[in-house]
Amino acid sequence: MFVTNEPQKLQFLYESLEKSIPESFKVYGAIFNIINKNPFNLEALVDAWPDYQIVIARPKKEEMKDDLDHYTNTYHIFTKVPDNLEVLACPQVINGEQAFQIQGCQENLREARRKVSASKSVQVDYMRTMLFSVEIPVELKTSSDDKEDLTQMFKISNMDEASREETFSSIFLDTSHARLVNEQWDFGKNERSLKYVECCLQNVPAFGVLGPEGLPVSWIVMEQSCELRMGYTVPNYRQQGNTWLTYHHSLEYLIQKKIPFYFHVAGSKEMIVQKLISSGIKGYPWGWHQWKCNPKKYC
Repeated sequence: MFVTNEPQKLQFLYESLEKSIPESFKVYGAIFNIINKNPFNLEALVDAWPDYQIVIARPKKEEMKDDLDHYTNTYHIFTKVPDNLEVLACPQVINGEQAFQIQGCQENLREARRKVSASKSVQVDYMRTMLFSVEIPVELKTSSDDKEDLTQMFKISNMDEASREETFSSIFLDTSHARLVNEQWDFGKNERSLKYVECCLQNVPAFGVLGPEGLPVSWIVMEQSCELRMGYTVPNYRQQGNTWLTYHHSLEYLIQKKIPFYFHVAGSKEMIVQKLISSGIKGYPWGWHQWKCNPKKYC
């Protein structure tokens, strides 16, 4: 595989991957960020051009300095040939001497990754959840002026906004909120995840609701592949519409700015899953996959 960094090729790749959504979401979002100032210093690899079969987005080598930082050392993958992924065992593609993650939205990647890891001294923790996305109407994709009322597109929020104006407001989070977000992130709660959260808050949008005490009570943060993650609502403020106000704010902003987005929810969170589906947001059962890989020398 080889790195492609020419602007025209990256744009072609981005437009081509759009045709394979939702399976290509992870790489599609990463390449969007590469094209737009590349805040996470990523690069795209392909196996051939222009008739590629595999695309991998990963950080550039200088970013992967910490061998134990699987948050930074993340590889996003999309393939048209899931039965032929020996490339994952190539050290020039994936540094198997480090802790790392592979993320993708294709169910058939699981067996390919199992075969590769079986031949290496690597411990793999696998997780899959339900993928969600919003199908944007064509007129919104092409319009640059009108601001669509998302409460008409989706039944996201039924709360009385007027009664909340004095005590609750939508905000953008910044790096001053990093520790708060990290402490409540199920995949975080450590110093390496805190560093990653800070990087996300510094470079891509993060949305929240400010409560009456002047602190965020609900939030969601975009990360390096344009996925909305790290979502949380403080227990005392649940079942009050704060989560849906956060989603409404994020969807409205991202659609207006034409930034791709998607998110995942654990299938065990049945109430949230059903509410999202009833709100008109499209779900793909078990469509989000993550392999957290640790060389056994670090286990």
